[in-house]
Amino acid sequence: MKTLLSINLIDHQLALLQQDLFRGRSDLCIYREITCRKMMKIDFSGLESTALFRSESSELYDGIPGSPSFQIPNATNFDGFQKEAIQMVKPAKGTTTLAFIFKGGVMVAADSRSSMGGYISSQSVKKIIEINPYMLGTMAGGAADCQFWHRNLGIKCRLHELANKRRISVAGASKLLANILYSYRGMGLSVGTMIAGWDEKGPGLYYVDSEGGRLKGNRFSVGSGSPYAYGVLDSGYHFDLSVEEAAELARRAIYHATFRDGASGGVASVYHVGPDGWKKLSGDDVGELHYNYYPVELEAVEQEMAEVPVA
Repeated sequence: MKTLLSINLIDHQLALLQQDLFRGRSDLCIYREITCRKMMKIDFSGLESTALFRSESSELYDGIPGSPSFQIPNATNFDGFQKEAIQMVKPAKGTTTLAFIFKGGVMVAADSRSSMGGYISSQSVKKIIEINPYMLGTMAGGAADCQFWHRNLGIKCRLHELANKRRISVAGASKLLANILYSYRGMGLSVGTMIAGWDEKGPGLYYVDSEGGRLKGNRFSVGSGSPYAYGVLDSGYHFDLSVEEAAELARRAIYHATFRDGASGGVASVYHVGPDGWKKLSGDDVGELHYNYYPVELEAVEQEMAEVPVA
């Protein structure tokens, strides 16, 4: 009975607030108070019908024309109403991508393995995507999501260049992508990308995710193999690296990630972004890199067999 009386009191207060709409108070202020009171969490389970109590309070605002109203979802827990349908499919995925800024520009590297859970679906996926001749994007997360939104970003960057007679900056492109992904947050997208490029201010590097987050930095690694790549990258990175040294550091970091992470593998691709645009420096099979970094010494018998000429 006490709960029912409190419900009746709330309806009475709503009626008084609605009457205040016509007494000179701020419309926005009144609407906020009505909305706040309407969305109060009240547990109606186990209670009898409140029609008798509501009939008395409804007489207070029967004569008010155009009283504000809105639809309330049929849910007992409003906080979790929209969260039940988020990301109905949760695929297992894995990759390794990295990028860092040095004195010669930006070095970008990635593996090429695509996996669906424990199944390796491809060993030749292109995870570094060209946005324009001076900008690259990396792919981590859902392959379809990353490829589509990078193509979409490339179109928007080209339209910006045609409209403004100048290339879009790296900061502008990353902010554009972050705004697009933010508008789709909570809808199951899986994107973890780095936008690397060269503009009027020099080299730029940003990390953008599917929740609309955007972070500027000097070096990033994204993917399931990123902890292993960071171990190599942090130990060998410094700003004064030459292009050859930076490329070798990126290649070695990708290799070590593929060696420890089962979801990463294939080919280690290395790109360099400089004042003249991006350029692919190498694409090495990680299996061959393993024997380059850790050569195996043949035993005496194996050495003799290797030296025997084949007829």
